[in-house]
Amino acid sequence: MKRLLLIASHLSALAVGFAAGVYVLPILIAPDAPTQQQAEASLPTAQWTATFRRDLKDSDALHWGEGVVAIGAKSITLAGKLAPGPDYKLYLSPEFVETETDFVRLKPQMLRVGDVKTFDNFIVPLPEGVDPAKFTTVIVWCETFSQFITAGKYR
Repeated sequence: MKRLLLIASHLSALAVGFAAGVYVLPILIAPDAPTQQQAEASLPTAQWTATFRRDLKDSDALHWGEGVVAIGAKSITLAGKLAPGPDYKLYLSPEFVETETDFVRLKPQMLRVGDVKTFDNFIVPLPEGVDPAKFTTVIVWCETFSQFITAGKYR
């Protein structure tokens, strides 16, 4: 019995350590985030804006975003926050989604814009030739864990 408890306690400690590492590592290796002033500077020149909210269907305590997203001709900017996590990608979608199921269903019609590497504000440049007018929604998705983070409809 003592040996079983020892194994269980070590496995529990290992699991907690792994989970903490998955959560903390992206924060530790994240580059410096744009300042609030830098993020907000894109709002007046944006063609569209959207809002990330915490209350979407598949958002939860560990997977959420909040703030104002500015969609311009050259970049997409968040003046707000995201729950920290690994391997976040920014997508443009032709339809609003708020669940993992809907994201997977529509992913072939979406355009992956780029990587989201910061969690307090971000600025992601649009690839050359991308026209945001062909889409309606901006989405943050965790590629590694196939996890919906947040979305905002701008058109």
